[in-house]
Amino acid sequence: MLKAFHLSTNEAGTDEAGRGCLAGPVTAAAVILNNDFSSPILNDSKQISETKRQLLRPIIEHEVVSFGVSHVFENEIDKINILNASILAMHKSLNQLTKKPSLILVDGNRFKPYKDIPYKCIIKGDSKYMSIAAASVLAKTYRDEYMLKLHEEHPEYNWAKNKGYPTKEHREAIRKYGLTKYHRRSFKQLPEQLTLEI
Repeated sequence: MLKAFHLSTNEAGTDEAGRGCLAGPVTAAAVILNNDFSSPILNDSKQISETKRQLLRPIIEHEVVSFGVSHVFENEIDKINILNASILAMHKSLNQLTKKPSLILVDGNRFKPYKDIPYKCIIKGDSKYMSIAAASVLAKTYRDEYMLKLHEEHPEYNWAKNKGYPTKEHREAIRKYGLTKYHRRSFKQLPEQLTLEI
């Protein structure tokens, strides 16, 4: 069962979505939940359906103390690498919080200090703590929403379905159509080659 890290602590959970994608941004969210927040369907966004994520998003947004969501786009990912871009997205989402947290809970095992606020990295934290799970839902739904807009521009890659992840369908489209400006040039787009030019 998901829980708060410390009920008396003004904790902010943060998580990202899209780290393993071939195209589009990496998106992070930061969430400070009310101490009495609870939801029977809240979990790691990867473990619940798209329908449940869409149901949870407005509930989270309206019942939290504060939240922030931020994209870091493919050109920046290519410059600083995906790990640094993921952490940057988390920092940018934390910047949007209207209340300063006393503790940051980070999904995963890597982070960089944010201001003077203590933090704790928690492997699979999005399946353990409510604030991280809520952040994972927001990050996933906001990124999916963005990728749906890119799908309208480039329907041939079917980002409405694969959201830019390295599915067989996505890679076949890359072989056929090449790369768009939204593809991450620093990623190995196809197994047989490291980079492709437009």
